Amino acid sequence: MELVDVFAAFIVLGLLLLIGRILKHKVEIFDQLYLPESILAGGVALLLGQEGLGNIFPADTWLGNQGLFPDNIATVWSQAPSVFINLVFATLFLGETIPSPKEVWRKIAPQVAFAQILAWGQYVVGLSITLLILTPIFDINPIAGALIEMGFEGGHGTAAGMAQVLEDFGFQQGGELALGLATVGLLSGVITGTVLINWGRRKGYLKSETKHRLSSPEFQELSEWESEHFQRDYKSLSKNLLIDPLSINLGFVSIAVTVGWLILEALQELETLTWAKLEIEIMNYVPLFPMALIGGLIVQLTMKRLGLDGLILRPLQKNIAGVALDVVIFSAIASISLTVLSANLIPFLILSVAGISWNIFAFLFFAPRLLSTYWFERGIGDMGQSMGVTATGLLLLQMVDPDNRTGALESFAYKQLLFEPIVGGGFFTAAAPIFIFQLGPIPVLILTASLLLFWIIAILKFMRYSNNSE
Repeated sequence: MELVDVFAAFIVLGLLLLIGRILKHKVEIFDQLYLPESILAGGVALLLGQEGLGNIFPADTWLGNQGLFPDNIATVWSQAPSVFINLVFATLFLGETIPSPKEVWRKIAPQVAFAQILAWGQYVVGLSITLLILTPIFDINPIAGALIEMGFEGGHGTAAGMAQVLEDFGFQQGGELALGLATVGLLSGVITGTVLINWGRRKGYLKSETKHRLSSPEFQELSEWESEHFQRDYKSLSKNLLIDPLSINLGFVSIAVTVGWLILEALQELETLTWAKLEIEIMNYVPLFPMALIGGLIVQLTMKRLGLDGLILRPLQKNIAGVALDVVIFSAIASISLTVLSANLIPFLILSVAGISWNIFAFLFFAPRLLSTYWFERGIGDMGQSMGVTATGLLLLQMVDPDNRTGALESFAYKQLLFEPIVGGGFFTAAAPIFIFQLGPIPVLILTASLLLFWIIAILKFMRYSNNSE
């Protein structure tokens, strides 16, 4: 593959995004559902690509096998989500005022608990169904109990990365099931999320859309801070700089990703020298983007200490994140594999329905009780992440709070520091099949159920303490 192939892939991507905008403008149902243009564009690409036209036309025809898009373009799109998601997370702290760790924990403790409840509940549901139905009736490997969390929370990248591990443990069809669940999670996350958002809008749960928020002191202060920041700091620091401000800010994003990569490399090297000698590998399956988030935090704190943080413009960081997010959403949908859903259909459907049902129940039951302010906006992002990876969560957040008036995006971002390293493609996601293989599904079910109960009790006590101290 050459650079011109990547260039062509993104030229076509841009054209399809414009088509998505036209579709939303012309087709009323798309506008009423608040579907972003990136979803519509990705859907068009899916239908016109290998999984759509490629399966309709004979293999010996021009459109057969690959559809309208050549293999090199499809390959670029398939690799884009795991790359550009790093840019989204690297920007989340850049240009922001970083509060103290105590303040961060106070703000995100309920968010962390809700996300952990979603994740550990997926293990409890998956392992229970596997023990009661899938293994006795369909003779499925007990490791299937980890597939809901692996596919829904971990997504396509984690599912693909764990395929060889599952095969090594005698679960040859596990990789296909995990990828299928990741596909269902992505689709169901968007569909159920959109349905819930429209339901919440009718019920009046979306506080971000009330008119008084547009003139609230918090929103005004943010705009004034950005204006003052630009006038006072940026103009003095950027004097005589012959470079576009966007280029400077893209450079800071690059530093953040690099720092995150170095952290991940260091952790992987530490693993090689320690527990990997016991044939336990975890860090190799941890994605880069949570480390890019830490990298962005380090860059912001360092620039603040050096007195150069005025060069980092929050509006431009949001623009960079917005473009990257559009690429992530488009390419993830355009690269969905529809053919994988036919393998092990009944067990696959049982796991899919069980996972979707748990996520919706947890959102409707726990989110209003745990997230005291803006519960719908803050909860829908975590529900989307738990059903269709991080990009889906960010997409649903964008749909309910595009201007980030509620602070849900910051809470979502801070939460990743205490979430992604553990589940959702983190340490436990990688270790769960090993634990099930070595210890059996029942001990792992007891462990995950205990962790689920721990987070429910812990957050209720925390909220009771917070209310008494106010």
